Amino acid sequence: MAENKSLPRRCTAVFAGAALVAAALAGCTKTETAESGELLQSLKDKGSITVGFAGEAPYSFQADGQLTGATVALHREIFGNLGIETVDGVQTEFGALIPGLQADRFDAVSAGMSILPKRCEQAAFSEPEFMYTTALMVKPGNPMNLTDMQSIKSSGAKMASMTGAIESDYAAALGIDATQVGTPQDGMDAVTSGRADVFALTAISLNWLKNHTPDAAVEVTPSFVAEIDGKPQVGAGGTVFRTTDPDLLAAYNEELAKITSDKDKYLSIVGEFGFTERELPDPEYTTAKLCKGEI
Repeated sequence: MAENKSLPRRCTAVFAGAALVAAALAGCTKTETAESGELLQSLKDKGSITVGFAGEAPYSFQADGQLTGATVALHREIFGNLGIETVDGVQTEFGALIPGLQADRFDAVSAGMSILPKRCEQAAFSEPEFMYTTALMVKPGNPMNLTDMQSIKSSGAKMASMTGAIESDYAAALGIDATQVGTPQDGMDAVTSGRADVFALTAISLNWLKNHTPDAAVEVTPSFVAEIDGKPQVGAGGTVFRTTDPDLLAAYNEELAKITSDKDKYLSIVGEFGFTERELPDPEYTTAKLCKGEI
């Protein structure tokens, strides 16, 4: 993914021709107005915000043609409190979410995305909304006795992971050649078809998928905290904004804090999607620390 620049990529290309300078300046107006605090106001005036999502239940997905999920529920609460009543969605693969945000296809990313140093170089993350652990989807009976990432490597199991998801990073760090899939359903299909022995993803996503497809010939292992080079990998996810939209990020964080500081309020919003007190963010895990790789 490209590093963030002071001007969007689509603008820098225009500057290549001197005769198109005026058009380039017009195309870059969005960045300038965001810096002056006008993006938030423009969304209020419009009454709607467009978010990118990857179709990963129970974070953000479509059901009966409607956008839903725990992240979406948080967004409707928070953006509603900011005077933005409607949350519209654009579905794309997980790995295309940040590029799509940078290309102005949407105003924010609604996916419970892991807050990682490399991603923080490309976009701005809210404070954590969810804590999570990893689990493995395997064939019934777990014939290869897979329990964590290290067991996948030592067994030589064929692994599938979702493009752009943190589990793909874990696999790369451990030297596991994982097959990339676009959606959680694709990962389940890889296991049931025999193309993969295991599909790694967040525990809450795999359990939701299994519970909502009870006839699928798979099971989900107990969750675990992945370790890379002996260091536990703390999982925390948030909403993603462009670095040029600090007004929107600041307003979002202010409303988010009112929710994550109130357990009952938090669970009243996300509980129906299988989230529990275990997923409530720990205030010690701030975005600043996560972006620096300190935790």
